[in-house]
Amino acid sequence: MSRQKQSGLLLDEGLIFEHGSPGRCGVDLPSGVAAAESFLPAELVREPIAGFPEVSEPEALRHFLRLSQWNFGTATTFYPLGSCTMKYNPLANELVARLPGFAALHPMTPDAGAQGALELCWELQEMLAEVSGMDAVSLQPAAGAHGELAGMKMIRAYHRDRGDTRSTVLIPASAHGTNPASAALAGY
Repeated sequence: MSRQKQSGLLLDEGLIFEHGSPGRCGVDLPSGVAAAESFLPAELVREPIAGFPEVSEPEALRHFLRLSQWNFGTATTFYPLGSCTMKYNPLANELVARLPGFAALHPMTPDAGAQGALELCWELQEMLAEVSGMDAVSLQPAAGAHGELAGMKMIRAYHRDRGDTRSTVLIPASAHGTNPASAALAGY
């Protein structure tokens, strides 16, 4: 079996059935604690499972810990699909977004009936423009992929304005599909 590594993680963990040896138990009961068979009615005790892996508690723990390290998450690497809208929303923002004036506002509400929400959107755009140093910003992108593409197009326009003809964007292996798609749509 070849040993491949990605970011320092061994990727050939194998099945739990390939570990252990006969007689090992996945739970070490403290002394004085009786096995379930000694106090449960026979009909509630499961028959042994043929071929079930016999591993110690530390072996089982290490096996599943190594498998869990293959998962992507914000604690260890870039976070894949779904991250654009769910990752770092502060609780205060979530609480405000759930206020009835926002949460119950129907998308087809006439402008006259949505002035409070529209004013907050306008004020947010103005603040974002000020802190980013841009002339204007848009709250229009409907999803992370829209924002990502808009960002790629702005980056391209910035470089072209300065005569820089860059043609390549570096994308991490953990990126989800919109990253290379946005780069391609922006002409990279």
